[in-house]
Amino acid sequence: MAMSRAELLALLRELDDPERLERPLHHDPAATGLAFGGLVRRLEADFGVPCESERDTGDSSEYGRVRGPADATVCGTRIVVCVSKFGSLAEVCADDPGAFLSTDEAR
Repeated sequence: MAMSRAELLALLRELDDPERLERPLHHDPAATGLAFGGLVRRLEADFGVPCESERDTGDSSEYGRVRGPADATVCGTRIVVCVSKFGSLAEVCADDPGAFLSTDEAR
């Protein structure tokens, strides 16, 4: 579901808490784990291949990552989905999060 700019900013302000940098006050690890497992299964079904995943990286607001292999993508580049502990926020990256300055460079 797409959010408007105003809705997204309101959500980010709601989740911003200088006392809780790694996880929100009401973080539910079990629920996040179930949702993450569902995401991994869905991506594996959509890509038609197993996807590497890791969960609960220490000292981080990131719950885990799922990697879709390069040979299963149209562009031939690995896709990485980084899932946050803060609500249902995720970042989708090409190849290696933080390694590219723009979408064009990642392509």
